[in-house]
Amino acid sequence: MIDSTEDPHPSLSDWHDYEPNLEFDDTELSHPSPEPGTTTVFDDINYSAEFEIPTEDEIIKTTLEADNYEEQLTMVGHDENAIRKDFKRRKFIEFIGTDKQGQPIIAIYACRLPERKDLNSNIFIDFIIKSMEEFVQNDYIIAYFHQGMKDNSKPALQFLWNSYKELDRSFKKNLKKLYVVHPTTFIRMVWFFFKPIISEKFKSKLIYTSSLDELKQSLGLNTLKVPDPVREFDEKINNAARYTLRGSKSSLKSSRSLENLPKSAQFGVSLRFIIENSACLNCIPPIVRKCVDHLSLPDVVETEGIFRRSGNYARIKELRAKINAGEEVQLCNEDTHVVASLLKTFLRELEEPLLTYELYEDITQFSEWKTEEARSRNVKQLLRERLPEENYELFKYIVEFLGKIMERKDFNKMTSSNLSIVFGPNLVWPKQEQMSLDEIGPINAFIDYVLQHQDDIYFVDINKKDRGTYD
Repeated sequence: MIDSTEDPHPSLSDWHDYEPNLEFDDTELSHPSPEPGTTTVFDDINYSAEFEIPTEDEIIKTTLEADNYEEQLTMVGHDENAIRKDFKRRKFIEFIGTDKQGQPIIAIYACRLPERKDLNSNIFIDFIIKSMEEFVQNDYIIAYFHQGMKDNSKPALQFLWNSYKELDRSFKKNLKKLYVVHPTTFIRMVWFFFKPIISEKFKSKLIYTSSLDELKQSLGLNTLKVPDPVREFDEKINNAARYTLRGSKSSLKSSRSLENLPKSAQFGVSLRFIIENSACLNCIPPIVRKCVDHLSLPDVVETEGIFRRSGNYARIKELRAKINAGEEVQLCNEDTHVVASLLKTFLRELEEPLLTYELYEDITQFSEWKTEEARSRNVKQLLRERLPEENYELFKYIVEFLGKIMERKDFNKMTSSNLSIVFGPNLVWPKQEQMSLDEIGPINAFIDYVLQHQDDIYFVDINKKDRGTYD
């Protein structure tokens, strides 16, 4: 929580000296800013005496003095396709990975937002919705990076309010956390105006953090690539030596595997390590078989939202530690979502993705395979010929299990599309940097195709030593 200790800075915008001049005098809003390196859940009770709480009607009528909402609402003479192309080029919204619980993380960068005069509300909101719609049907997280926002990009309050109303229930319900990175007075003011008309559940999801390192730790990210203005500001306020946010997910995970891990470890190691040190029948790690056996039970497989909902993270972490220590765990009394999340955690923490780094570029080209013949041929070739035998066997095992989940979709609501969105980022990721929204789409489509055509793909369970051609 934000405390009431004396702030050494005269105003928040002075401390965040990359924040552009605001359209109002913020000296009366001076309150302690979060200390660098800390994450706080925002509580604006200390601001209640300084603002008059507006009604919903007042908010709808309100704009910042310099804003022209009508200009944002309608842009005559602008080509819609050109606008959408510009939005895509700016990359102000991106998929940046999954958190500790396998929930997708969407990043929004204020420094890349278009100018107010170039904003058409209908097109802008439609672009946001279409960019996120495949993620919001499941639990997801947003990280909003405010630093670098230009004066001429600050939206009007009415624009924000109308935008919020356009989002359907799934956007609001399935949002688990909204991280606001490097918050400023402008953000606090906007939040204060909207607080009276936003649900309590939504309010509880807001978390302020003033450090990229803290954000990475909270989300469980090994790497975090952000725009230069965000990175430079973070280094400045935290008085840290310059460091590189780009790197390899595998290299960081590999460093962990070099530590003195017990031979019983199954999380955070390579599939080959597990096979060499654990009793794996047909290359299936013991914990994977245990999770699948439990989740295949008739009263479990029909659980609504299985794999879509996240389990208790503390319990998942506890089970993970016991398994790596070689202790026997019983899953029969565990919550379904805990066991499902444990399986996703196993896949996500493999030193190399199950579908390997080698296949990443090919898989992200899936949308370029226009005909059914090309897709069938290429998918079979990738899985049958280019996957290592142990990866092939484990992937096949998981796909067959997910087929059982799909058979009960009338109960659990998990179609092949929903499952592909959940499992795509946990089965394949790039060796360096992070996936973009342009790449996650083809990856999910690839997994969706495999789930829908598994009977054809695995009709003959070939021996990996026996190569052949496929129609």
